[in-house]
Amino acid sequence: MLWKGRRESSNIEDRRGQYARGRVAIGGGGLIMALIAIFLFGQDPMVVLQELQEQNLSVSQSEPYQATPEEQEIFKFVSVVLADTEDTWSQVFQQENRVYIAPTLVVFSDMTPTACGTGQAASGPFYCPNDQKIYLDLSFLNQLQRMGASGDLAVAYVLAHEVGHHVQTLVGITHKVREIQSRSNQREINAVQVKMELQADCLAGVWVNNTHKRIHFLQKGDIEEAMQAAAAVGDDRIMREAGIPPRREAFTHGSSRERMNWFNKGLKNGTLSACETGI
Repeated sequence: MLWKGRRESSNIEDRRGQYARGRVAIGGGGLIMALIAIFLFGQDPMVVLQELQEQNLSVSQSEPYQATPEEQEIFKFVSVVLADTEDTWSQVFQQENRVYIAPTLVVFSDMTPTACGTGQAASGPFYCPNDQKIYLDLSFLNQLQRMGASGDLAVAYVLAHEVGHHVQTLVGITHKVREIQSRSNQREINAVQVKMELQADCLAGVWVNNTHKRIHFLQKGDIEEAMQAAAAVGDDRIMREAGIPPRREAFTHGSSRERMNWFNKGLKNGTLSACETGI
């Protein structure tokens, strides 16, 4: 993936080296069980984040943060990818006679307050519609590699998926999904959550399609990297690796095959209309 020498986004809030102060509603053991609930037992990530919300949470500055050269390179790469999402989605929205309002990316370490609850590094990247911010602890990218996904476009896919959730918020999908879930049982809540996540995968593909048309940034092997990332975070794969038989009713993000298929659909078509998942 060609990225060096291009514009970096200014919509980044760097909270590395800061720490959250307050009383955590769920302790260490409870946190582990909550994260298992996200991936294995079908809990909505936003619900879990709200359960983890701290009382009187605040952010304080500790020692000046000293990033390694490798981490700073990743930070720079992520800022370029975010800039690409801003430029591409602005163009796509303009074609749809809409105005794109870019999200803010919050890069943090360990734990940080959000409008959706307490952001935890262990929960992975997430988008909070309440403040329209994306939260990312860069250490997750090491976990992504351990899950079998590596390469520039694998990382870009993860960020583009979260930006896809922001697109859903701007066009009203997020509100619609929450309305449906508010009057549904757990099985139905999970089912519509899967549709929402698969649509975000498709929107990540739409972003790749339109960005490559705009700046020709793809290189050989890049698409395979993104596909590997989509497969690595499939619910069925995560359950199998945890030693638990996959249960469709517990899925919250979709199977590996579904995630790859919807990313590929957005990649091939490059339009918002291609991402109708039945929500």
